[in-house]
Amino acid sequence: MTTAPPRSLRRLAIIGAAIVTFATTAPARAQEDVSAKLARIEALLLDQSSRLSVQERRLAEQAALIQQQDLELRALRATRDEALSEIRAGRAAAPQQAAPLNPPMGPAPTTTAAAAPTPTRPVGEAPPAATTEQKAREVAAIPERLGVLTPAGRFVFDPTIEYVRSSTNRLTFRGVEIVPGINLGLIEAGDADRDSVVGTLAARYGLSNRLEVEARVPYVYRHDRITTVAAADRAVTRTMELDANDLGDVEVSGRYQLNSGDNGWPIFVAGVRVKSDTGVGPYDVDFDDFAVAKGLATGSGFWATELGLTMLYPSDPAVIYGGISYLHNFAGSVDKAVGNNIFVGEVDPGDGVNASIGFGLALNPKFSVSFGYSHHYIFPTDTEINNTTQSSNSLSIGALQMSLSYRLSRRLTLINSFEFGVTSDAPDMRLTVRAPYSF
Repeated sequence: MTTAPPRSLRRLAIIGAAIVTFATTAPARAQEDVSAKLARIEALLLDQSSRLSVQERRLAEQAALIQQQDLELRALRATRDEALSEIRAGRAAAPQQAAPLNPPMGPAPTTTAAAAPTPTRPVGEAPPAATTEQKAREVAAIPERLGVLTPAGRFVFDPTIEYVRSSTNRLTFRGVEIVPGINLGLIEAGDADRDSVVGTLAARYGLSNRLEVEARVPYVYRHDRITTVAAADRAVTRTMELDANDLGDVEVSGRYQLNSGDNGWPIFVAGVRVKSDTGVGPYDVDFDDFAVAKGLATGSGFWATELGLTMLYPSDPAVIYGGISYLHNFAGSVDKAVGNNIFVGEVDPGDGVNASIGFGLALNPKFSVSFGYSHHYIFPTDTEINNTTQSSNSLSIGALQMSLSYRLSRRLTLINSFEFGVTSDAPDMRLTVRAPYSF
């Protein structure tokens, strides 16, 4: 008879069997857990690699897009510079910023800018700025020294016809007034009418998109009619008419655009102008015994130079322009007897300061107008007469300006400008017709 093992021995056997089973299966499970973890890590790495590849591809696409936009922006800037330059290549006439280099003829004529095409493709954030600049380019009636410059390598031929009308009426009493209305002495009345026509051949060339040179050759015709009436015991009337036509003062100038007008800044242009004395000067004409001129001058008779700074600011839909300049006349020795007892030695013509402001507005791509005001102050002229220096009065020349411009073709623009004097020293009116043609 077999005796059953005690309960404690059976428990020990069960525990031992469990230990054996665990010892044999634990390494296999541990190996399975490590393999699963490695598989998951590998899957994560593959997923990250795939995402990195996608991001790299997107970055490459963004870099290519940025490069393309940069090229397009450069192209737009080049187009803008060329278009803005065309403002001056054929612009409509508005009054010139600079004051007259030829005092007998009054303030010099002006030019304006021509309309220009605009880019049609917006790039990035550029369209709003491009739109504003486009409005500026469409304005053709901008004064000559206030526009952007002639494009590099472009030649502009600019013929001009100008008519100037001036008149003065004066009443002078020389004597004693006993009571109001009763005068003892001489009453003189003077009436002077002066007409002049100036034909100018001008040419300018763009050395670069920011630098240009210009030359102007004027031919002047003048007609003066002066009537004086002296009333004492009886009225004595004297009328004198003078005519003159000859070459005027040849001018050479250069202008440099200081900036491109980006980031909301106006465009600034610095200029220098040199005027010769090729015309017939005031002391080159003949005089009678009473030192009264028997001829008319067609030039100032002295060399001069002018420095100026001008501004062009787009303000949709118009363009605001303005500028300031300083004119210096070089003194010279006349050393000439005028009349019987008058000897003129050294003459120092007065310098001048000029300021102007206005705006231009394009009514359509071909037609534009501008309105402005110009004021020129001329300092007194010092003249040595019989070893005594005498000074003249200063002059204040103010004028309202208006110009019209119509672009007949891409190369030719017809310009008509008007100027009306608002001070006693200014000419009554000035009419200018120009037809700049670009090559």
